[in-house]
Amino acid sequence: MITTIVGGSVLDTSTMSWLDDATVVLDGDRIADVGDNARDADRVIDATGGYVVPGFIDAHVHHVLTTMDFAALGRQTPTELAISMAQLSEAMLRRGFTTVRDCAGDTAGLVRAIERGLVAGPRIVRAGRAISQTGGHGDIGADPSIRVCACAIHRDDLAFIADSPDAARLAARRELRDGAAFIKLMASGGVASPTDPFDSVQFTPDEVRAITIETDHRHTYTTAHAYHPEAIMHSIDNGVRCIEHGNLVDEPTAAAMAEHGVTMVPTLVTYKAIAELGEKLGFPEVSRQKNAGVFDAGRSSIDIAKQAGVALGFGTDLIGEAQVWQNQEFAIRAQLEPAADVLASMYRVNPRLCHLEGEIGVLSPGAAADVVVLDVDPLDALAALAEPDATIRHVIARGELVG
Repeated sequence: MITTIVGGSVLDTSTMSWLDDATVVLDGDRIADVGDNARDADRVIDATGGYVVPGFIDAHVHHVLTTMDFAALGRQTPTELAISMAQLSEAMLRRGFTTVRDCAGDTAGLVRAIERGLVAGPRIVRAGRAISQTGGHGDIGADPSIRVCACAIHRDDLAFIADSPDAARLAARRELRDGAAFIKLMASGGVASPTDPFDSVQFTPDEVRAITIETDHRHTYTTAHAYHPEAIMHSIDNGVRCIEHGNLVDEPTAAAMAEHGVTMVPTLVTYKAIAELGEKLGFPEVSRQKNAGVFDAGRSSIDIAKQAGVALGFGTDLIGEAQVWQNQEFAIRAQLEPAADVLASMYRVNPRLCHLEGEIGVLSPGAAADVVVLDVDPLDALAALAEPDATIRHVIARGELVG
């Protein structure tokens, strides 16, 4: 099917400038042409007065965390979990996110269901299950009574629990074998996990290296959940090439990240959502207490990282019911950076993290036919994107109009 999008201003994400009154031609699931050439089409989408941009990209989501009430999450049957994941996925797509990077969880079945057209959802680039140590950030569900040997690994829908270099290596190899695009390890304490101090450093150097060697051999990378400078340095010294969150990064650590070419994916909206929604939605009290101050620290981390020359991605990390706040990350980042820089994080850095450079984040011939038509200029009013119902006119994913 040939689709033309006519009359709008088209964003060139390489220069962050507009091509006015341009036509975007979609041929099936690919972009065929961008410019002023008219073409007969099976479907015409009128973007007059609007702004045509590539589909949004979120570099940090979780499909398996379908509710902030972790006790209720543990009681869900596999069928309930699958339906809830599908609902979250479709909602992300309707908010304009045509590609997401899932940073922990067993989403292989969801990916296949989307590809088969059984459910609607974005393109999912997945880490598979994260790798955590016993008592680490990912240790929230696996039965501790069956952990009888440090050479073994145990798993739930979110994570592998691995307590030796051999176990960590095996966990990484299993996820890479099963289609993970990258590997996620838990290198520090976190907000959501119930048993680990927020400032703890997790895994030994040998355990981290066992994982990063495997990703190096597969020509991909390991990313690490890490907040404190000590945990960040522990990660990058042992081969990690991306840091999730990084809220408490300091200047020397940011300089080391830049020197090693390490990317950071801030996820600021999730801490605001926990503070405002957590108690009402059943988020554990111990985790709400750990969340105090993390949002403000994260806001400060943006300037620290940028001043050091660290490349920043764009992510959200929202849990369950709070995922309706996904687009609010635009408004938060707009308070801290120029709009063009925020859009560059999403459209230039995120595609690299997804191994999809030239495929997503651009409107050019041969790229994926993922397009959002906006009623506002995001370079002029980025914060307005926090309200998708008011600002998104059309979402097109893989050449199909979402509606």
